[in-house]
Amino acid sequence: MARRLKDCSVSCRYTWDELRVLCRTQKLVCKQLAVTKHDFSDYVVEYLCNYRRIKTQEFFLVKWKGYSESENTWEPHKNLKCPKLLQQFRQDLQLSLLHTNKILDSSPLDASAVSFIIQRAKQRLKLRRWEEELNRACQHKGRIFVRNDVDLDGPPKDFTYINNYKIGSGVDFNEVAVGCECTDCIKAPVNGCCAGASDNRTAYNDNMQVKIRPGMPIYECNSRCQCGTDCRNRVVQRGIQYDLCIFKTANGRGWGVRTLERIPKNSFVMEYLGEVITSEEAERRGQMYDQQGVTYLFDLDYVADVFTVDAAHYGNISHFVNHSCDPNLQVYNVFIDNLDERLPRIAFFATRAIRTGEELTFDYKMTIDEVDAESNKMDTNFSLAGMNDAPKNRIRMECKCGVERCRKYLF
Repeated sequence: MARRLKDCSVSCRYTWDELRVLCRTQKLVCKQLAVTKHDFSDYVVEYLCNYRRIKTQEFFLVKWKGYSESENTWEPHKNLKCPKLLQQFRQDLQLSLLHTNKILDSSPLDASAVSFIIQRAKQRLKLRRWEEELNRACQHKGRIFVRNDVDLDGPPKDFTYINNYKIGSGVDFNEVAVGCECTDCIKAPVNGCCAGASDNRTAYNDNMQVKIRPGMPIYECNSRCQCGTDCRNRVVQRGIQYDLCIFKTANGRGWGVRTLERIPKNSFVMEYLGEVITSEEAERRGQMYDQQGVTYLFDLDYVADVFTVDAAHYGNISHFVNHSCDPNLQVYNVFIDNLDERLPRIAFFATRAIRTGEELTFDYKMTIDEVDAESNKMDTNFSLAGMNDAPKNRIRMECKCGVERCRKYLF
């Protein structure tokens, strides 16, 4: 019974604000609601929701953290010690006036302007809570930030952040691995280290940058190896090392991901994670996703078209990475503790140096130069995943990547 109830959840009949008020009145600390001991005695500005000017003095309507909206109060500018919130409010105020074609004078703000400002303030709170949830859930060094300066959309619904594959129904594999006995897996690999055991080359250089051709597999050291966690043949398993930002795109591509740090060429960036499902289940879901105009299916057909990764509802930050016909990320198949060739880990490496602030992208129809038998195994046709039997029936999705050599359609 307990096992069946493990993933069970019910909706709370209280809103977030009502729960905060309850915590404050009962003097209960709650990290999830961002209620601390300071909230029991101090008045904290949660957001500003209206504005008026009387002669030369500015007044702001304040929503107090831990208090209901019925307890909002008008405060003069001199009483407010929240410069960031004031700056955000003024930006939202200018946007609202621009939308309504009004000017800022001594008259009260109209209802549409006030509504816009409050929606923006509440949106920021939701995105901030989601950002905190993502960083609590992730198990990697790189932090995740969230920005939406485009519209009033909040966090996506029905998405759970995961750090490893979620194995779906009907997926059966054997997690078998052998370990190495190297003292230096890069400079002095014994019997070729882990890669040599599978008749392949070591994938990384001294700087832990990939040095083999796309299409060649990567075999990292694993839990059975004698080397430690600082081994330079442990790259993908270290997780995301860079601070990244999930942001709302301005050209209708939904959410995207940009890097907040410079990423050197050939460096590991992230894995593509999701729910591992059978190819039959992927076909069913693929038809449904086509009708919705989205695609999150990635075929794991390194040696056989048996399994597919679906990142629609379970995934990591790669869920939000967009397509480009001129991408800066390249796909590699990686094996660590699991050597089942039907179930590789999908890793993205930088094809070139990526600037701070640049959007991260990969090609949904990425092709590999077929220079040897090993690289012929790899197929990264992301956009056709789960639809191998009926590709002609697919709805053509327009490509909006905007690069000079854009193919105009995702497939």
